[in-house]
Amino acid sequence: MTEFVIQPAPQASVAVAGSQARFPIRRVFCVGRNYAAHAREMGKDPDREPPFFFTKPADAVVAAEGAVPYPPLTENLHHEVELVVAIGKGGANVSPAQALDLVWGYAVGVDMTRRDLQDVAKKMSRPWDWSKAFDASGPSGPLHPVSAVGHPAKGAIWLKVNGEVRQQGDLDELIWPVADVIAYISESVTLAPGDVIFTGTPAGVGALQPGDVVTAGVEGLGEIAFTVGKR
Repeated sequence: MTEFVIQPAPQASVAVAGSQARFPIRRVFCVGRNYAAHAREMGKDPDREPPFFFTKPADAVVAAEGAVPYPPLTENLHHEVELVVAIGKGGANVSPAQALDLVWGYAVGVDMTRRDLQDVAKKMSRPWDWSKAFDASGPSGPLHPVSAVGHPAKGAIWLKVNGEVRQQGDLDELIWPVADVIAYISESVTLAPGDVIFTGTPAGVGALQPGDVVTAGVEGLGEIAFTVGKR
């Protein structure tokens, strides 16, 4: 048994639908601007340029339930609903035709973004970490195994705030579908079991305030619901 000089942090994990078991999280990759309408609302050209990525720490993924804390250092916290992919088999230089074989399951998640910090980072050509990789920045629902839901390639994806629809789209609007995203990541790093991918968000991102009730869903994967905590 390995002896550590300090107590290791608890293993980050996400719930599995219909099970007491949990899925351990290793790394979290996030795809930027992967829906054309969202690319346009962010002032970018939605042509199929190569995908780009940012990351979150594994423990940024928390249960999308109860109160999700409003983070410090921001006055402009945004919601971004996403299809979440969990990797169950590792691989490098995987082809798109083989990529879905690596998937263990899917979930509904929200990429929380400190938009004001991101805007400053963009203007100053600095990394996005402080705007994307903060505590509890990836609330997620339970994972649904591929054996139960297959590989969702189309279907509604949506988010409401206090019952009002903010984001609405379809998975078939992804500029880079799941298989292509997995293949592209695997060209740069070796994927491993426990890796998680947030696949991008449709148009309609907007600000959240303390006390807001967020509900979101992906067709076939159910619905998540949480409240934004106090500042």
